[in-house]
Amino acid sequence: MHELPQTLVNGLTLGALYGLIAIGYTMVYGIVQLINFAHGEIFMIGGFGALTIYLWLPSGTALALALPLMLIGGILASVAIATAAERFAYRPLRGGPRLAPLITAIGLSIALQQAVWAFYPDAKKARSFPQFEGSSYQISDSLHIQRGDAFLLIAAPLCMLALGLFVSKSRAGRAMQATAQDPDTAKLMGINTDRIIVMAFAIGGAFAAVAALSHGLKYGQINFEMGFIAGLKAFTAAVLGGIGNIYGAMLGGVVLGIAEALAIKYIQDIPGMDQLGGGAWKDVWAFTLLILVLLVRPQGLLGERVADRA
Repeated sequence: MHELPQTLVNGLTLGALYGLIAIGYTMVYGIVQLINFAHGEIFMIGGFGALTIYLWLPSGTALALALPLMLIGGILASVAIATAAERFAYRPLRGGPRLAPLITAIGLSIALQQAVWAFYPDAKKARSFPQFEGSSYQISDSLHIQRGDAFLLIAAPLCMLALGLFVSKSRAGRAMQATAQDPDTAKLMGINTDRIIVMAFAIGGAFAAVAALSHGLKYGQINFEMGFIAGLKAFTAAVLGGIGNIYGAMLGGVVLGIAEALAIKYIQDIPGMDQLGGGAWKDVWAFTLLILVLLVRPQGLLGERVADRA
């Protein structure tokens, strides 16, 4: 049990990463009822955008100085791909059968992944990502936090709170709420719903870039396949917390991350369960948790029951 605090912190950082990506899912779904399965690849492209900026900087540039530029580069890359996807892949299908944009999202996900694999230099293998120098922060004898994890634990709540304030207090945020509630009426009231939808994709892409930078700092590498599993986990977190709810997406991510960390650490120690523990089973336990929660509360932890929009 003396390792429990460290396991919880590991789960919290993993969950914060899932939550940042999940907010992009929940933003888009809340407004246009679209499950953007290409969002995992938008996250991946943000990581390569940040790495590109770092490689362009003079050799030996301190990471603390490069970090703001890397963040800007990652955000620009992710936002550009997200808004282009909305404009050219999803907008022409708006108003059509719901299955059409879903299939398009899956196809776009594969296309983006293969484009990075084919055209980014040396992307066929994992690329090294810069990390903070120095030892981890020692909180106690049994608890420490890596410097990359500390960045994530600061960035995730700040991004979530900033977005929550933006949506609830700003004029654009209220327009987003109106569009999510009834896009046709919002358009009649003078709201440019196309611009609002683009804004939702852009915000989701920006959050994905922050998550990608955090992922690189945490694990020390990125690769063209990293968006697939991360995207599925983030979508799971969004559904778990209540898709369409910003705070629910982060809560779902944290619950999922802690559940994974506890399962990896402790399930294999249960008599008769030694074959069902370890990292190889973490995805199984994550989706098992989702099924259990949805059986009890189908709308998610913070979701509300609403009628389907016609």
